[in-house]
Amino acid sequence: MKKKSYSQKKRKKDSDFFNKVYAVTKQIPYGKVTTYGHIAEACGIKSAARTVGWALNGCGRDIPAHRVVNRFGALTGKLHFGDPDLMEDLLRSEGVEFDENGCVNLKKHLWIPKKNNK
Repeated sequence: MKKKSYSQKKRKKDSDFFNKVYAVTKQIPYGKVTTYGHIAEACGIKSAARTVGWALNGCGRDIPAHRVVNRFGALTGKLHFGDPDLMEDLLRSEGVEFDENGCVNLKKHLWIPKKNNK
C-alpha cells in the first residue's frame, strides 16, 4: 500500500475540518447568528476562526453562511455573496436586528454552538 503524502494528509485534514464547519453552520437557527470563532471552538480548534471563514467562502447554498458574523457582529463575509447587500438583506428577512453601526445585535441574536460538534 502506498503511503500518503503530506499534501494528501493535509487536504484530508482540511476537508474534515471544513465538513465540521458546514455541519455546525447548518445548525444555526433561523433568526440567529454565530461567530467564526464560536464555530472554530465548536469544531475543536479555537484559533481557527479565519479557516472557518475560508471554508464558508466557497460553500454551497445549502449552508446558511449569511448567519456567520465576526465577533463584533459585523458582516465581514458580505463580499462573498456577489451582492454586498445580500447578506444583510437575508438576515433582515429573518428578523435579525442591526445597530447604528450596521452590526448585528448580538445580545439578541447570538447563538453559541455546542463544543466538539460532530
